[in-house]
Amino acid sequence: MQGLRFLWLALALWGAIHPMYYFLSYMAANEWSLGRLIDAWYVNESTTGLTWDLTIAAITLTIWVIAEVAVRRNWSGLWAIPATYCIGVSCGLPLYLYLRSRPVT
Repeated sequence: MQGLRFLWLALALWGAIHPMYYFLSYMAANEWSLGRLIDAWYVNESTTGLTWDLTIAAITLTIWVIAEVAVRRNWSGLWAIPATYCIGVSCGLPLYLYLRSRPVT
């Protein structure tokens, strides 16, 4: 199980760094405008569909995290929620799986 746990952490780090590189590059080229970045997410039907896909996945992940934390009392799992909304599902989901897979004490 330790190998799988390491994989979740590696994916969470990759999910934080790789997308953020593109977000920051875009913002640097556009006067650090968050508004322009958000506008770019809706530039055509393809990006709009992807934006909604990720939004629905983020909401679903949030509900799952809250439901499991309420039962398991694994409070550290709540860190996945800000990771999901501040970075993305590509970070939040593997981070939650990493936090969830810690040894039970």
